[in-house]
Amino acid sequence: MDTEALRSFVRAAELGQFQHAADELGVTQQAVSKRIATLERELEVRLFTRTARGVELTLDGQAFLSHARSIVAGVERAINAVRPGSRALRIDVLGLRSAQAVVLHDYWRSRPEANLDVVTLRANDPRVVVAAVEAGDIDASFRTVIAPAVLPPDLQMIHAFDSPLELLVGPRHPLASARRLTPPQLHKHRIWVPGIAPRSEWAEFYDQLATDFDLRIDAAGPHFGDEVLLDTLAESADVATLVGARDRYIWPTNHDLRRIPIVNPTLAYPLSLILPRTNPHPELRGIINHLGTLPRLPDAVWRPSWATTPQRAESGESDIENAQRSRPRPR
Repeated sequence: MDTEALRSFVRAAELGQFQHAADELGVTQQAVSKRIATLERELEVRLFTRTARGVELTLDGQAFLSHARSIVAGVERAINAVRPGSRALRIDVLGLRSAQAVVLHDYWRSRPEANLDVVTLRANDPRVVVAAVEAGDIDASFRTVIAPAVLPPDLQMIHAFDSPLELLVGPRHPLASARRLTPPQLHKHRIWVPGIAPRSEWAEFYDQLATDFDLRIDAAGPHFGDEVLLDTLAESADVATLVGARDRYIWPTNHDLRRIPIVNPTLAYPLSLILPRTNPHPELRGIINHLGTLPRLPDAVWRPSWATTPQRAESGESDIENAQRSRPRPR
C-alpha cells in the first residue's frame, strides 16, 4: 500500500478539500485525486463523497481513517529514527544506579545537547547483548565478553573504566568503624551478593575474587531488590556486601550504613564497552573521549585475569584512542 496515498487521504480527510491537502503536501490537486482514486480501487470502497464545500468521509472512510493515521505516524517515526542527526544513541548499562549510568549522566551534564537513550537489556548472558549490538538493536553496551575471541569480527570491545569496590556494612558489623580495609581483613566475613547469574561476567568476577583472596562470597537466595539487601545489612551484625564506588544506593538515614574503601590492592571491577568496529554511532566518539578523562586507579590494583585494560599500541595510542579512529556512519 502506497504510504503517500495514505498520507494524502489523511490530510484530505482532516482538511476537507483535496486542494488544501495538495497545498500542504506540496503536490498538485490532480496528484492527490489520483492517489486517493488508486487507494479506493485497492480497497474496493469509496472513501469520500463530494459536497459543495469539498469532500466528506463515507462510513468506510471513517472506519479507515484511524488505521491510516497510525500507519502514517509509524512511517514518520521510522524515518525519524534513521534521519541524520536525529536518532538517539541507544546504549546498554547493567542498571540505572550502576557506575556506567553515573558516568553517562556526568557526560550528559557536560553535553546536555547529547541525544542518549540509556537502556537496560536485563540479559545476564553476554551473548544476548553481543547479538543485540550486532543486529543494531542497540549501538553499544557496557558489558564484558570474558573470551574476546568469540566476538563477531564486526564488533570490538574496549576498556571503558575500572570501578573500585567498597565494603557496605551496617552499624553493628565488626568492620563498621574501619576507615579503609585490605582484602585480607575481609577473610572469613560473610559477603552476601544475592542473585549472581551463572555465565554472567559478574559470576566470573566473584569466583575469581573469592579464589584469589580466600573470601567468603555468599550468593545464596534470590535477589529481591536493593531495598531488601540494604534492610538486611542495616539489621545484621555479620552480613556485608560489595558495591562499586560510583554505584548509587539510597537508604533511610536510620540505617546508618557504611561504605568502606578497599585498598592495597584496590579491588577493581573492569568495565568494557562493546561497539561496532566500523561506522559506530557518532555520539560514541564523545562518550569515548569522556571515558578517557576519568581518573585512573592507583598502581596497586587487583583485576580478574580476563579484564580488558588500557593497552598502548606501538603508535602510542590507547585502545580508546584507536576506537575513536573508527569512522562514524552518516546519520
